[in-house]
Amino acid sequence: MSVLPPLSLYIHVPWCVRKCPYCDFNSHESQGDIPEADYISALIEDLKQDLHWVQGREIQSIFFGGGTPSLLSAKAYDTLFDGLTRHLSFSENIEITLEANPGTFEAEKFNGYRRAGINRLSMGIQSFDPEQLKKLGRIHDKEQALRAIDMARDAGFDNFNLDLMHGLPDQTPEQALLDLDTALAFHPPHLSWYQLTIEPNTDFYKRPPVLPEDDILWDIQEQGQARLAEAGLKQYEISAYARPGRQARHNINYWRFGDYLGIGAGAHGKITIAGPEGHRVLRSQKARLPKRYLDQTRQFLSATDIIASDDIAFECMMNALRLHSGISITDFEQRTGVTLDSLSKPMQKAESLGLIERAQVNNQDYIRASERGKQYLNELLSLFLTD
Repeated sequence: MSVLPPLSLYIHVPWCVRKCPYCDFNSHESQGDIPEADYISALIEDLKQDLHWVQGREIQSIFFGGGTPSLLSAKAYDTLFDGLTRHLSFSENIEITLEANPGTFEAEKFNGYRRAGINRLSMGIQSFDPEQLKKLGRIHDKEQALRAIDMARDAGFDNFNLDLMHGLPDQTPEQALLDLDTALAFHPPHLSWYQLTIEPNTDFYKRPPVLPEDDILWDIQEQGQARLAEAGLKQYEISAYARPGRQARHNINYWRFGDYLGIGAGAHGKITIAGPEGHRVLRSQKARLPKRYLDQTRQFLSATDIIASDDIAFECMMNALRLHSGISITDFEQRTGVTLDSLSKPMQKAESLGLIERAQVNNQDYIRASERGKQYLNELLSLFLTD
């Protein structure tokens, strides 16, 4: 019998004040007032069209991403949660995360978000260095970033993430570590610390900045990871560090090949469809442009795609091997419909190269990337690609 994975909900807010030059997400500069009420109504209608994919499950986590979700008012989120709870069942300890830009809120807004039901914030700091913030096109300055963290805690957010980049244009190890030390002084429960990469379809791709040399990047990585460990933040994913019990449950569901509904302009979803002979896994995508998404004469859903059975193992591995704990063999087989024995050839190759290992966690058999495998993750994943 097919066992459905846990279900989360992703909600996309596509507007931002200004598009950052490194950003390749579906974000659009707001031109005047955001059509807040219309967008909330559209989100509820979008959800109603996806309810057949819930299949009796509770929602384990919700994540508001963007764009800049903190551009919306607390009142908008009150209205949205009223609609969500009419159609969905939330788990008792649901995690509800909102991405917030330090340049788009004030203290009362934070208080309103907390009252609306949001219980976790992810703050896009990126850097505390004034010059780097300018290069990155951020709309906030250092003082706004520092003040935002204090305001979040004062509003009752004891669970929050600070989003920080390193390997920035012309950045020295001293500058990168100063950013990290500034963030750690706030004793964050969770910290996302990752290297800037240049993505296609961004301004940085068209006009590449001068980034640090590889030996400098390695120096930053080694020293930074040591400081994070000293501060009590344990690395549990390639770029995620957390105190005990503060791992991002929403993201862990992604990485363990769980399911998620995606609503909002350009939102993606991943859904397992149960059937008498097993299950199928499909990807969904909603209309990308806000104007198109808000057009009531059109469908929200723009595309669905069934993941080919030959590709499911790779899709799962691509996510799960990012986690230091990997994935249990039981979860792998239930969520892909593929037995690990059917992957004996690539598994043997990966183990012979020292890229993958097996472990026992809470009396369950796990597969995970070895220390060497974490360094050569692309090479490890390529072994599971089908011809």
